[in-house]
Amino acid sequence: MKYFLLAGLWLISLPVCAQDMPTAQEAAKAPELKFRVVPDFFKIPSDMIMAEAVGVAINSKSHIFILNRGNHPMLEFDQEGNFIGSFGEGSPLFRVPHSIRFDTHDNLWYVAAGDNLVVKFDPKRRVEQALGRREGDMGWVYMTHGIERAIPPPSSFYQPTDTVVGPDGSTYVTDGYGNSRVAKFTAEGNLVKYWGDRGTKPGQFNTPHNIVMDANQNLYVADRQNSRVQVFDTDGNFKQEWRVGALAWSLCITPPPNQVIFVGSVGRIYKYDLSGKLLGEFGKLGRLPGWFDSIHALACPDEKTLFLAEEFSYRFDKVVLQ
Repeated sequence: MKYFLLAGLWLISLPVCAQDMPTAQEAAKAPELKFRVVPDFFKIPSDMIMAEAVGVAINSKSHIFILNRGNHPMLEFDQEGNFIGSFGEGSPLFRVPHSIRFDTHDNLWYVAAGDNLVVKFDPKRRVEQALGRREGDMGWVYMTHGIERAIPPPSSFYQPTDTVVGPDGSTYVTDGYGNSRVAKFTAEGNLVKYWGDRGTKPGQFNTPHNIVMDANQNLYVADRQNSRVQVFDTDGNFKQEWRVGALAWSLCITPPPNQVIFVGSVGRIYKYDLSGKLLGEFGKLGRLPGWFDSIHALACPDEKTLFLAEEFSYRFDKVVLQ
């Protein structure tokens, strides 16, 4: 009788204990980060109508550059959001823009996905270097993404997506939609090597969409359709992967010494340390101000400030984490 009584008490108490114990998923869940969107931060002239919002970058003067697919592709603002000027109107180079980045010398690196080009502008906005080659009208290819069987020459691109420049001037390009690889060039623009092909294994990609480098020269690649971030050294050796659990659209990394990485997805942004630990997340899906859709690009001058390019809302936002 005592045995049955003790067993009964144990069974009754079991659900209570189970409710008190967090699941592994709950224990690993990162905190929800509080944020606010600064209303009307960018003073965009009323006669400049934005289209798909695809790029955002910050130079050494803290000026913010935004890139879109409208008639005024690139706009410059000061750190208070006041309009300074625009750039790229009427140029065939800006037919299908995809991303912009600044290197440490304030050169602007511009990626034209539809024209298979990566163009380097010096601080005076003169073309200093062009990687890849324009080859006729690729519009039908870009619109259909009919690319899986394409075999272009090694030094050419097939719808590249992003770029980052290392301390020695080496340039790394995510050659994203068609080739699903990362290509490395010397400072002089000569192809050194490339790595990756289409797949799901470590070192393979399905649309490498963004790339950043930390102070120790580790490369972080947003492997978008595989919903992960992959980490490599500058020779393309695989180091680790972070399973985001959502499409990894965009990346930004804060300045040293204590760097963190933000990963933009669809309606959501994730914050990681450089070991791959998820530190927090925020955002909700929608296309009104205060809500986010596909976050095509991010810039993060510090750990509390982000600038977002939300492609299908045609909108750029400044977000402050609280």
